[in-house]
Amino acid sequence: LKRRVTLALLGLKGQVSVTQQPAAVSSAVGGSATIRCKTSQDVYGNNLLAWYQQRDGETPKLLIYYASTRASGTPARFTGSGSNSDFTLTISGVQAEDAAVYYCQSFHVINSQYVFTQ
Repeated sequence: LKRRVTLALLGLKGQVSVTQQPAAVSSAVGGSATIRCKTSQDVYGNNLLAWYQQRDGETPKLLIYYASTRASGTPARFTGSGSNSDFTLTISGVQAEDAAVYYCQSFHVINSQYVFTQ
């Protein structure tokens, strides 16, 4: 699996930072892979975080929303967990088609202003 972090803030630039770790994930087919997403401030409602998958040449696809809810069509091997400011995406039984860039996106309310990371 390959992964990079692309982050832009809308609203209060610099008020929220997001860290995805590790910088790269490798797994054999059938193995597992875990990506962690940490935000510098708690997300709104403790669970307003989404995970996206972007394959080469394609637009990002929503995998997980509300931290742990699979979007329609997301295979059961993708599991989201976590709350507040610490979240994890786990892929169990990795398939060749899972090679992609994975992003987390969080939503915050800071000083009565809405802030999305993307």
